[in-house]
This record gives sequence, C-alpha cells and structure tokens, in this order.
Amino acid sequence: MKSASSSVYDMAAILSGRGELWNWGMYDPDLAAGIEARLPGFTEFGTDGFSEQLYCLALRDLPDGLDGCAGRAVLEVGCGTGEGLNFLSRLVPGARMTGLDLSPKAIARAEATLARGESLRFVHGDAEKLPFEDSSVDVLINIESSHTYPDPGRFLHEAARVLRPGGTLSHIDVFTRQRLRTMRGLTGKMPQLKWIGDHGVSGEVRAAVRRRMAPGSRFRRTLDRRRMNPLVRAVATHGRILMFGGMFGGMFAGYRPPASIKVLGRLGLVPWMSGLPMDSHRHQVAVRV
Repeated sequence: MKSASSSVYDMAAILSGRGELWNWGMYDPDLAAGIEARLPGFTEFGTDGFSEQLYCLALRDLPDGLDGCAGRAVLEVGCGTGEGLNFLSRLVPGARMTGLDLSPKAIARAEATLARGESLRFVHGDAEKLPFEDSSVDVLINIESSHTYPDPGRFLHEAARVLRPGGTLSHIDVFTRQRLRTMRGLTGKMPQLKWIGDHGVSGEVRAAVRRRMAPGSRFRRTLDRRRMNPLVRAVATHGRILMFGGMFGGMFAGYRPPASIKVLGRLGLVPWMSGLPMDSHRHQVAVRV
C-alpha cells in the first residue's frame, strides 16, 4: 500500500505545476480576508486561494494561533511537493519549517525549488516511522494525508513521540463514518495526547470544491489548457471530467457522473475515481501532555 501511494504521488509531483491544487481546499470569506491582510494579493498569481485557506486553518485554530508559531519548529507530515508549507512559511515568518513525505520525487522537487536553509527544508520519510528525535517538534500538521496510512494509530504514536510537552498536533482530513469511529477510538487510547478540538469543516470544503469546479474558474481554465486526448477533451468541454472522484473532491461536493461517464471510466478511457463514500471533513487538534 505504501509503495502504491508513493508511486501515485511521485507521478503527481512530476505532472503538477507550481502553485497548483494541493488539497480539496476550503472557502471561508473571513479566513481569506485574514490571509489577504497578511499577504496582500496572495490569489493574484497562479492560485485560487482555497488550498491556502485550509493550510491557514491548520495553524490559526491552535491555542497560540498563527503568531504563536513564530520561532517554533513546525513539521508537516505528508507535505507533497511542499507548496502548502511554503505558503505557511510566508504567512508565519520566523518559524523553522520541515516537510516530510513518502514520495521521493515530491521531496526532491520541494528541495530543488522551495527549500530555504533552516527556515524551510524537506526530508523523505515515513509517517509511521518519523526520522526525528523525541520531543523535537513544537507543531505537527497533517492535512488530507493520514487516510492513506495503513496504520493511523502508529502515526499518532509517532506524532506524540516527536512533539515536545505542550506541543500541538493539527490534523485535518476527510473521513468515512467507519474511519471517524476508528480515529476516535484510537485517540481515546492515547493519554499522551489531549484532544482539545474536533470540528467539522465539510460545508467550507464543499463550497471550495464547487467554486473550484465552476465554469470559468482558474482551475478549469488551467485544465482546459492542458493537452488531452480527443475523447477526454470532449468530456472536459462539458465540465464533467473536472469533478471526477475523490482526487478533486467532486464526489464529496455532491457531483454524480452520468452513466456514460461511468462506463468510460470502467474502460479506462477517462480518469474516473469513485472511492469510498466520504462523510465528513474535520479539523482535530491535540496537545502533547
């Protein structure tokens, strides 16, 4: 499972462009205004701002907030190509940020294009066996990543191990009903982590997906410029391929493809991804005891 996941994200690292989709994103006008106040014009070049809002949420709702992260060691587990952590390094200057990912291609790309000494660096590694010393991290964030881990309990134990006493874990992910029950069962068995926050952001995430997929959006214009085979381009013209499956959150936002698209997907002619029915998107916060 880990090998397959690494291969998928290796390919994503090779094919994706700078500033492109990092996660499903969220839409909250007040949150966007707060980012704009810190980084004026942050949506003017190559981004729609939805992914940034989800990253901002990961730090804003911590006990010490955004400003409390300045000067601290921040680790993102599952950083992908590093675009999200790069954004946070500009939002909270002065923090020492490290990104870790299972994909060697993603880490190589992040190191080559984004790394800035001790203020922003990237390392290859496994979320279930973090290559960091005990009590060496002040803030650990994990965004839309842990649902791919074979043993999420092991990840939580590793997060608790590397966090300093009083350090915080900010966990944002999409859940099936069964996985949410499993997650809550795991958290109840870990006295070293005190969970202080667990709230849903499903409405905000669905709003971002719908805006991202709307006719004329930046994301759709980007996809329309890409080279596609004639069949895929024909489907894309009608706005259907843009909302496929779990990859872009289309199913979570309520999109249901017509029967013809399902048939093309089963034939492998369009990248239809059905996946498991995701029930909620949540932000959970814990403090290391």
